[in-house]
Amino acid sequence: PLVRKRGRIMGYEPMNESWQMAGERHETLGQYVAKTYLWMFAGLLVTFGIALAGFVTGAILYVFQVPYATLALTGLELLTVIWLSARIHKLSVGAARGLFLFYAALNGVVFSMYFLIFGVVEMVFVFAATALFFGMMAGVSLIFKLDLSGIRPLLVGGLLFLILFGLLSMFLGSFETVLCYAGIVVFLGFTAYDTTKIRDNYQIFSADPELLQKASVFSALQLYLDFINLFLYIIRLMNRNRK
Repeated sequence: PLVRKRGRIMGYEPMNESWQMAGERHETLGQYVAKTYLWMFAGLLVTFGIALAGFVTGAILYVFQVPYATLALTGLELLTVIWLSARIHKLSVGAARGLFLFYAALNGVVFSMYFLIFGVVEMVFVFAATALFFGMMAGVSLIFKLDLSGIRPLLVGGLLFLILFGLLSMFLGSFETVLCYAGIVVFLGFTAYDTTKIRDNYQIFSADPELLQKASVFSALQLYLDFINLFLYIIRLMNRNRK
């Protein structure tokens, strides 16, 4: 990740406090946070817009008739995220934003399948529920200005737990419900944690406007992924309970 702790980041040594104060700030912290969330929202809008269009027009049926289409899309998504994460410091701000929206569009193609499986009504309901939980955690983190740097090891441990029990749930169905609840808790935690990183980015990179904007794109990507994963665990839980 671009910013997970203070210190040397991507080969960039953050300026000390006196230098940061000397740098011109082109926007306030509130404006910076709002812009980051607007980019996250833009990514979600692209994803769900393309997913809904693919479902309504039936185009998604033709896409998934192509052999290995799902595997190819998944691989392209992973490559896009890895490339954006690894090259964020060398890309222009426009290129970083373009890659982020490209990833969101790819995800939209994949998400058309969920509209086929669950239907429009349930997808909209789960999206609203996800937005509510996500907004509550992000709001608490921003309003109370929480310092959540210490919970990162717990969140990483939670991810390892999800991977392990995700494999077990393929063979033991009884673990599915536990996995869903654990996934919701972990990504709610990541939502709060990544929200605090926006404020940290602003303080660390405020003297370098270009790097600050790149950090905003990366934060938007992190929050986008938090939202998407939270959405997927909620809809899996609803489907599990229905069964």
